Amino acid sequence: MAPWAYLALVTLFTPLLASPVPGEDTTNLHQRAAEGYESPPYYPTPPGGWIADWSEAYSKAQHIVGNMTLAEKVNLTTGTGFFMGPCVGQTGSVPRFGIPNICLQDSPLGIRNSDHNTAFPPGITVGATFNKNLMYERGVGIGEEARGKGVNIQLGPSVGSLGRKPRGGRNWEGFGADPVLQAYGGAETIKGMQSTGAIAALKHFIGNEQEMHRMSSVVTRGYSSNIDDRTLHELYLWPFAEGVRAGVGSVMTAYSDVNSSSCSQNSKLLNGVLKDELGFQGFVMTDWLGHYSGVPSALAGLDMAMPGDGAVPLFGDSYWGPELSRSVLNGSVPVSRLNDMVTRIVATWYKFGQDKDYPLPNFSTNTQNKEGPLYPGAVFSPSGVVNQFVDVQGNHKATVRKVAREAITLLKNDMNILPLRSNDSLKVFGTDAGGNPDGLNSCTDQGCDKGVLTMGWGSGTARLPYLNTPQEAIANITNNVEFHITDSFPSSVTASSKDIALVFINADSGENYITVEGNPGDRTQAGLNAWHNGDDLVKAAAEKFSNVVVIVHTVGPILMEEWIELKSVKAVLVAHLPGQEAGNSLTDVLFGDYSPSGHMPYTIPRSEDDYPDSVSLISQPFGQIQDTFTEGLYIDYRHFLKANITPRYPFGHGLSYTTFNFSQPSLSTVAPLDTAYPRSRAAKPSTPTYDTAIPAASEVAWSSFTFTRIWRYLYPYLDNPQSITSTEKYPYPDGYTTDPHEAPRAGGGEGGNPALFETVFSVQLQVQNTGKRTGKAVPQLYVELPASLGDAPELQLRQFEKTKELAPGESQTVTLDITRKDVSVWDVVVQDWKAPVNGQGIKIWIGNSVADLPVLCVVGGKCSAQ
Repeated sequence: MAPWAYLALVTLFTPLLASPVPGEDTTNLHQRAAEGYESPPYYPTPPGGWIADWSEAYSKAQHIVGNMTLAEKVNLTTGTGFFMGPCVGQTGSVPRFGIPNICLQDSPLGIRNSDHNTAFPPGITVGATFNKNLMYERGVGIGEEARGKGVNIQLGPSVGSLGRKPRGGRNWEGFGADPVLQAYGGAETIKGMQSTGAIAALKHFIGNEQEMHRMSSVVTRGYSSNIDDRTLHELYLWPFAEGVRAGVGSVMTAYSDVNSSSCSQNSKLLNGVLKDELGFQGFVMTDWLGHYSGVPSALAGLDMAMPGDGAVPLFGDSYWGPELSRSVLNGSVPVSRLNDMVTRIVATWYKFGQDKDYPLPNFSTNTQNKEGPLYPGAVFSPSGVVNQFVDVQGNHKATVRKVAREAITLLKNDMNILPLRSNDSLKVFGTDAGGNPDGLNSCTDQGCDKGVLTMGWGSGTARLPYLNTPQEAIANITNNVEFHITDSFPSSVTASSKDIALVFINADSGENYITVEGNPGDRTQAGLNAWHNGDDLVKAAAEKFSNVVVIVHTVGPILMEEWIELKSVKAVLVAHLPGQEAGNSLTDVLFGDYSPSGHMPYTIPRSEDDYPDSVSLISQPFGQIQDTFTEGLYIDYRHFLKANITPRYPFGHGLSYTTFNFSQPSLSTVAPLDTAYPRSRAAKPSTPTYDTAIPAASEVAWSSFTFTRIWRYLYPYLDNPQSITSTEKYPYPDGYTTDPHEAPRAGGGEGGNPALFETVFSVQLQVQNTGKRTGKAVPQLYVELPASLGDAPELQLRQFEKTKELAPGESQTVTLDITRKDVSVWDVVVQDWKAPVNGQGIKIWIGNSVADLPVLCVVGGKCSAQ
């Protein structure tokens, strides 16, 4: 989102919608297709409106859309242009039917570029909680603030990137390096957000695993993520499928290509996979300036162009807008496709009750002043009140504190040095313990690493309304502390045997349009090392103090080998990215008010060489980068298990101040797996129909309307539409047809065939607190699939639950359900999910991490617990 660097581009032309389509890269396409990396054409777009839960909304939309003019329809599909309204993006309006400009605003962790808002912890922190209730609660908070600010569509959650590349810049926006953890994080967030009436936007669809070279422009082509069909389904598509099943209202496409077809005009992905196989009923939007063509993108299943501009923003042209009007009039875009685009948008608006007293935007993403230009991109713009400073925070800081606290992951705790006591003699080191010396929010979109790291940088951020730093929080608890807010260890510091050194280090990353300390989003310069010589700071403290506690705020994996085994490094806490309550959430755990209950949402390696070469960042001087996912299913812990590499800390690892025992496991069969494939899907019901005659040209004629035009604002009107004639030889994309495909056998409902989501097995077990402090446990369930299904990762996370706060000696019965899809693999020939008949050979493992699994249940056999 928001690639400001585009503003510096200079071009002599902007391709128009009816011009020849920007060609897809044909280099080595046949070879990649033979290897399974292909994106075959899939036309036409399946219309929405056949899911029962959406029927009322589609019925309302059908009535409205059936009476709209061409201009009104186009207005809702196209953004009004860069900086052309209060939000980061907005569509045109249809006042005649009460539909205002639809406001779209970042970010996945709160309202970006606003005021009196909450800076929630990012997705990676939420994933580390392994707490579905908190995932939902945070989603509700974000949705409430979006609604309170008048945001119709809040641009989150993010479930792509999946974290394939450990140095990827935006991994922290998602929930972790596992598709099921991502899926629950995304789905619960969506449910929470949309319970408030705000519409969620699930992103980035799909394969956006690196920031550098992601974007196409008039001078370059974004990289191609080459993903085989099985890997796509079992890893990268999984969280999107669950987001669709949760009823998400919109999906945002990635900037890059998949299998050499741009995501925003990839007919196989949008028409075939998302809208047909997954039964997505909402609308598909581009990322900002990720719209690369006119007719082809419309035919491929795109529904909304954001922010509306063409190849270069602020030139006042668009691939859609008036060019979409032209293309409907000349017949190159069927009226039926336009009707479906608009119906999907309007139905989503109705679905979440935004026709009933939903607020209009009361803030400006462009300025923090009360008054300013209404359309800053116009240069000459009317002015007025643009910020009403509406406070939408409520009590959301309590949610922030809970999420950040429950995410804190204790990796090491020798001699039980933690929790600290209030009378311990403490000495604190590192700028990461303090605030930004330049002031709160002094770096645009958090584009710097100064003070405690609360979030990465880029469009996935929000302004901090305040910041409670670790320094402040520790000082509120004890006076027996010295602070050295520096990343260079002071030579004058003295240490006694009773002193405890708290060393704060961090590692940052973000979006590609900002470069921080030489890192262009991805961690190119820093690698997986701590920033600001953090390793040296820890080693210096460890040399002088006999008791060192390391606190890490990080966007993802960091290397710890230089100091992790030093005798004086007694404890390590990963506090992830905590948001505005960084200090209080940390001291809640550090001083023992709560036991740590976070678990690692990714693996921490011993060396970056432990990863497969294919997940490295890719850069090359010329031509389109081909980023081929040759590791397939084997990323993160799946790779470590296959390669028999012992990581420093495994996926799912997390210690507590207490201990837990898993006992009395039992496995029950809920629904028999008596067939390899799920039962046949139901027939697809009918969808809304309309008059498909090409409308009168006068509906988009400038001469038919009288109002003050705003320079550079994108309108749907044309100067002389009566002169447009039908196009007989438009260069349609290869494989284009108007004959519908047979309904995919793997489809049949939102997220896929409903039979896939039926519970087939259920495991119950007792979780008992066997220690001396209260705490929460996280039983994690992994499946081991039989060799009869072919090659598959040794273990795959499929379910988890977090217990309530258990007192010493207290127990809780935990139930972990497993669906048919959970024990299936994607059959690339049959194009359906295949499970072992009767579950034969399936093993179910339960424990504290992927490397600590004391409970084993064999389908058709017994359960045992060590």
